[in-house]
Amino acid sequence: MTKTDRQFDHVINVCKEIFEKKMRDYGTAWRILRSSSMTDQIFIKAQRIRSIETKGTSKIDEGIRSEFIGIINYAAMGIIQLELGPADQPEMDHEKALALYFEKIIAAKNLMGDKNHDYDEAWRKMRISSFTDLILMKLHRTKQIEDNNGKTIISEGIDANYMDIINYAIFAMIKLDFPNDAE
Repeated sequence: MTKTDRQFDHVINVCKEIFEKKMRDYGTAWRILRSSSMTDQIFIKAQRIRSIETKGTSKIDEGIRSEFIGIINYAAMGIIQLELGPADQPEMDHEKALALYFEKIIAAKNLMGDKNHDYDEAWRKMRISSFTDLILMKLHRTKQIEDNNGKTIISEGIDANYMDIINYAIFAMIKLDFPNDAE
C-alpha cells in the first residue's frame, strides 16, 4: 500500500465516521435532495472555505477541515442521488446507504490512483487554496450541466465532476492532516 493510499484511507475513515454519526442523528434525510440541491450544498461549503482562506479568519468555530469533510460526504451522496434519484420518503436502510457510500468512495479512490499514475502526484505540490478553487470551478461546471438538463456535448457529466470534487477535497484533507509530508 502506498503512502497516498494510506493517507486517502485515513481521510475516508474520518469522513465515514462523520457520515455514520450524522446518519444516526438524521437518518438519510439527504435522500430527499435533488441533484441541484446537493450541488448547492457543496457550493456553500466550498464558498465558506474560500471566504475563510481569503479573510484569514472565521466567526464560526469550525475551520475549513470540517467543510472539506462535508464536501466529500455530500459529493458521495450526490453520486448516489444521481443513480437513485430523490426520494419522497427519504429513509433508506443504513447498511444499504453505507454500502453505496463506500462504493462511490472506492470508485473515487480508483480514479485517484489512475490519475496519480498519469500526473505523478502533482497535487502534492499544489496549495490547499487551489483545491478550493478547483472545487468551485467544478461546481460551476456542474451547475451549468444541471441547467442544461444533464446534457453535454463533449464534457464529462455531473458524476465525473462529483468524483473530481471528492478527490480534490481528499487531497486538501491529506495536506491538512499530514502537513509535513509534502512528497
